[in-house]
Formats: sequence, C-alpha cells, structure tokens
Amino acid sequence: MAIAINLRADDASAGEVERLWDQVAAFEDEPSMRALGYRPHLTFAIYDSPEIEAKTAWEAMLRAVNSDAQLRIAFKRIRWFSGPPLVLWAEPTSDPALARWHAAIGEAIDPAHCRPHYRPGAWTPHCTLGTRIADAKRDDAIAFARSFDQDITVLFDVVDCVTFPPVRVIAEQRLPPIP
Repeated sequence: MAIAINLRADDASAGEVERLWDQVAAFEDEPSMRALGYRPHLTFAIYDSPEIEAKTAWEAMLRAVNSDAQLRIAFKRIRWFSGPPLVLWAEPTSDPALARWHAAIGEAIDPAHCRPHYRPGAWTPHCTLGTRIADAKRDDAIAFARSFDQDITVLFDVVDCVTFPPVRVIAEQRLPPIP
C-alpha cells in the first residue's frame, strides 16, 4: 500500500476540475478520477517504501506547510504524460509555495524512498484529470488538451496524507484562509 501527501481542494471551486474530469472521462476506457472517491489534488510525494510510515510523511507535510495559508491556483493548460497509458493533467501556474513545500519534504525524507517522478528535480506539479486514456482515443485526447483555452482558478484548502489503493485519508488539516 502506498502513502501520498497532497494538497487538496475541498472548496466549491474544485468543481471546475471535476467538470474537466467528466470531459476527459470520454477518452478513457472507464472513468478514473471520479472512481477514486477523492477530491482534486496536487501530490507532493508518494512512498512505497516500508521504511516510510504515514506518520513520518504526514509530519514532513505539516513542517513543509508550516503556517502557510490556502493556495489559489490557476490552470491555463492541459498537458499529458505519454504513458502508457496516456494521462491527462491540468498544469498549475507557477506558485512559489508549491516549490517550497516540495523542497522541504525532500529535505525531511530521503528522496530515495519516494517514487522517481516525485523526487526533487523530477517532480512536475500537476492535477490529474484522467489516468486511463484508451489507446484508440489517444489522438482525440491530445487534441482536446491542445485545444483547451480556459483559465480556471481553484482554491486548495486542505493538506492530507492518504494511503491507496483504495484512497483512504489518514490525516488532514485545513489550511488557514488567504489573508
């Protein structure tokens, strides 16, 4: 069972990402994101190593966030990881807090324990939209991503620690409101 530490959007603005989930589901062999039973999120680290316990990951997340406030993050592009399978994701605009939190987590827990794509220097901040893009719909999914011309903003208001699969929240903390 894997452990992940995330920034999650419980605010009503998360509906913007959830609408994209529904659009992207048309390219999937079966809808992936709604099936998680979990809100839109950005993952900072995933640990499969038995040496890293949920308590350790959660404490690293809390130290990284410190007393920082909620983050209002804009998304202007949809990108993809080639896979297989192809994965569509919303690209957040640059936010110094995301980079700072990720770096602090990498300092608190040896990145060798983290999945390679989440390690310092390899991590790409992203909000996943679909993980099961069907091969037959790959070109249509990429065309959809390239044609995206919206500007959505989502309030990410909770940090958490989860285990998966299935997704189970182990610990969570609401972030203070934006001053």
